[in-house]
Amino acid sequence: MKVVILAGGLGTRLSEYTKTIPKPMVKVNGLPILVYIMNHYIKFGFNDFIIAAGYKGIVIKKYFEMNNIRAKIKVINTGLKTMTGGRLKRLKKYLNKERFLLTYGDGISNIKINKLISFHKKNKFICTLTAVRPPARFGAIKLKGKKVFYFKEKSSLDEGWINGGFFVFEPEIFKFLKNDKTLLEKDPMEKLSRKRKLGAFKHYDFWQCMDTARDKEILEKSLKKIKL
Repeated sequence: MKVVILAGGLGTRLSEYTKTIPKPMVKVNGLPILVYIMNHYIKFGFNDFIIAAGYKGIVIKKYFEMNNIRAKIKVINTGLKTMTGGRLKRLKKYLNKERFLLTYGDGISNIKINKLISFHKKNKFICTLTAVRPPARFGAIKLKGKKVFYFKEKSSLDEGWINGGFFVFEPEIFKFLKNDKTLLEKDPMEKLSRKRKLGAFKHYDFWQCMDTARDKEILEKSLKKIKL
C-alpha cells in the first residue's frame, strides 16, 4: 500500500524556519519532521512513499537524493498554491486505483497503522481519518469582579475530537476531487460524511502537530520522553 504525504504548503505560521525550507523539512531534535513520519510508516511495513511537494519542494527532493532511507520515494511537484484535495488529485496516476494511506507532513503520532487499516476495512468506509484530542492549550477561569471564583487547569480531555490526519482512502475518493482549488477537508469530506462513508478511528495516545515555533518546542520535549 502506498503512503501519500502532503508536504507542499507555505508554512507561514512557522516563518522563522520556512523562509528557506518547507515545513516538513524543519528539524525536530536534529531530524526533519518528515523523516519521523516516514519512519513510523516503515515500522509498520509501509515503505512506498509519494510526497506531494510544492513550496520549496526541491529541498525535499535533494534531501532524499543525498540521504539513504530504506524506502521507495517519489517527490512530485503538485504546485505552489494547490489545495490539499488538488494535490491528491494530481497524484491519481501514481496510485493505480488501489487503497492508499495519506497524512500531513507536519504531524507526528504513535498511532498503530495496522489497527487503523483493520478498522477501515471492517467498516467499509471510503475514507477513515484519525480522530485525536488536541493538546490542551489554556486553563479556564471565571471571574466575579476582581475575584476568581472558578479555576481549572485545562486537560486535553476537555477538548473535542479533531482531524489528526493519518487517513486510509479507497480510490473512490477521486470522484470527489474537482481541481487544484479543492480543499480535501471541506467539500469532499463533508459529502463523505453525509453519505456515511467517512469513518473516524479514535486515537487516545500521542499526537502532536507542528504549526508554530511553540509547537516545535513541545514536540521536541515530547519526543525525548515517548517511544514512537
